[in-house]
Amino acid sequence: MADVNFNATRNWADAASNAGTDGGPQEPEKLHYELIELLFFAYRDFISDPDAILAEYDFGRAHHRVLHFVSRNPGIRVTELLDILKITKQSLGRVLKQLVDEGFIDQRTGLQDRRQRLLYPTAKGEALSHQLSVPQSVRLEKALSELPEGGREIARQFLYRIINDAERPHVARLAGKK
Repeated sequence: MADVNFNATRNWADAASNAGTDGGPQEPEKLHYELIELLFFAYRDFISDPDAILAEYDFGRAHHRVLHFVSRNPGIRVTELLDILKITKQSLGRVLKQLVDEGFIDQRTGLQDRRQRLLYPTAKGEALSHQLSVPQSVRLEKALSELPEGGREIARQFLYRIINDAERPHVARLAGKK
């Protein structure tokens, strides 16, 4: 079966109704309900521990994502963060303001370009980001340790292949950091 690549704004129903007529995406021969549901349940449980921690701060998943990517990429420009998260400036603005106001993220002006806004985690932000990552890493380590030899690489490749083709090189650079 050929790779199916949907951009986030394309409606599946439109793609399915045009299947094969214009060279666009085609509906797969069979729908993978089991894998779809396993991804839903895996995500639900993967995010449950951080959700409980975030609730103590009155933060949500958007706060988690912002804190994660700022902590992993100190000095990231706001425009880069918007591109990674695929959210509006307004949505990021609300979350970022709260993280800055509460001392989790430091926002600085760019040295070469004063219009740039660069984001850095504070010590408090680094600590929370680490605290959120620990239970997720424990869950991943347990799951990976139960796979046969080579399972980690297969899992990594599987996840990359779910990502849109055009985004993979960018994601590989972001996710490949140690």
